[in-house]
Amino acid sequence: MKVAISSEDKNGLDGMVAQHFGRCPYYTIVEIEDNSVRDVKVIANPFYNRHVPGLVPGFIRDQGVDVMVAGGMGRRAIALFEQYGIHVVTGAAGTVRQAIEDLLAGRLSGAEPCIGGHGHPGEEV
Repeated sequence: MKVAISSEDKNGLDGMVAQHFGRCPYYTIVEIEDNSVRDVKVIANPFYNRHVPGLVPGFIRDQGVDVMVAGGMGRRAIALFEQYGIHVVTGAAGTVRQAIEDLLAGRLSGAEPCIGGHGHPGEEV
């Protein structure tokens, strides 16, 4: 399984989870096999300085990701990920390592859209 986590920095598993998936500067891509981390790489968000809603889900899909984890995400982005067959998990916080541990332990699951403050189309205010 390949998991992408919205990240505030490029510190890998010790990095901090970003609360807004589309406006984060990095994504930490974690490959998991048999509930163990096999590989970690950090990639820059090419849309960080010019965020356009709808582009990041395609970029993440092109990385071969199965699960997208973030602190928060808008309704439109969640729908796009679902169309691509990528499972979305929101509500993550703390380090990337903690988010992965919570995901694997079943303490982190499901996606709820942001409730205002980010200006997403269709976002509840």
